[in-house]
Amino acid sequence: MEYRLLGRSGLKVSTVTMGTMTFGGVGWAKMVGDLGVQEARRMVDICLDAGVNLIDTANVYSSGESENIIGEVLGGKRPDGVLLATKARFGMGDGPNDRGLSRYHLIRECEASLKRMKTDVIDLYQVHEWDGQTPLEETMEALDTLIRQGKVRYIGCSNYSGWHIMKALGIANEHKYQRFVSQQIHYTLEARDAEYELLPISIDQGLGVLVWSPLAGGLLSGKHRRNAAAPEGTRQFAGWTEPPIRDENRLWNIVETLVAIGQERGVSAAQVALAWLIGRKAVTSVIIGGRTEAQFKDNLAATDLKLSNEERKRLDDVSVPPVIYPYWHQLNTANDRLSEADMELFAPHVKK
Repeated sequence: MEYRLLGRSGLKVSTVTMGTMTFGGVGWAKMVGDLGVQEARRMVDICLDAGVNLIDTANVYSSGESENIIGEVLGGKRPDGVLLATKARFGMGDGPNDRGLSRYHLIRECEASLKRMKTDVIDLYQVHEWDGQTPLEETMEALDTLIRQGKVRYIGCSNYSGWHIMKALGIANEHKYQRFVSQQIHYTLEARDAEYELLPISIDQGLGVLVWSPLAGGLLSGKHRRNAAAPEGTRQFAGWTEPPIRDENRLWNIVETLVAIGQERGVSAAQVALAWLIGRKAVTSVIIGGRTEAQFKDNLAATDLKLSNEERKRLDDVSVPPVIYPYWHQLNTANDRLSEADMELFAPHVKK
């Protein structure tokens, strides 16, 4: 297992993170998974034995049950070196202050997460989604307070746009609050939107990148194929709608390329998709989840797969995103003075 620094922090995390949305099976999360304590314990052991040192969850996963199960599995005594990450923002009740990124909600939910996971500190506390009604100054001050209180070690954001991130970092710098060290984003071969702004910002501002749903909800696992019904037991079979697929033909072209490379290398399509992500410059870690031991073991094996330049080019060629405005204008008129961050989007389009 390889370990990478999380942004500009001194914290090193494994290139694979264990995701726990499959723990609990309460409410909407049931279509993702419903692992109980004993099954979850086995999955955690598999990941830790493989060298994974970061476990990611969220208070909203199964209405807190995912965090409860983590607390039971780790027994209130985390193995040395194991890091815990969780998130807050979404509704945890019906009251007017039971959602969002207000000081009230963030501090209350952080304390609730600590109790559920039976721990004294959360290593990475992430705001789960944008809140356009709470002043960012309030959110960043609340997160800074949690760090100063010793309840949280590092902070990150998730599902922010580029301007949201830059505004938050600007406020943190202005008021000398702790900055985000990472962002957790959706990024796959099928959905490369993050290359427009989020990955360049990560390179420019020194943010780590944790990737959620790196197999696009299983669409890139190789189990889903062109002109075939979704396999029973998968998220899509259960009606999962993330990510949105805007070009189905492109999706199947990507899947067929993944399957072909996998067959050539004697590995699964899922491993190829994960290896492509792990090999991206801005990516720190990919978050894997699953309902079975076989899924976790197969995904973990991706850490040993190194794609050749030719294989990466095949995958890039079939999935490269279009250059939208203002980037096509920059590509045409500013390509003599592009930065390292710019090249995260422009590299496939710049003639060498």
